[in-house]
Amino acid sequence: MSLTHQQEVDPRLLEILVCPVTRGPLVFDRARGELISKGAKLAYPIRDGVPIMLPDEARELDGD
Repeated sequence: MSLTHQQEVDPRLLEILVCPVTRGPLVFDRARGELISKGAKLAYPIRDGVPIMLPDEARELDGD
């Protein structure tokens, strides 16, 4: 199995993960390797296949 810069997330994991701030759903952005919370306007990074669900580690979204 070769590694690329794009992260993959188990679809079953996406079904149970929620934003820790809003408790709302997350959208997987495959191109950026992030989980997006539209409600909180945050993008949580995925590192080595592990979602980092800490608000302090999230990137703020500003209209993108």
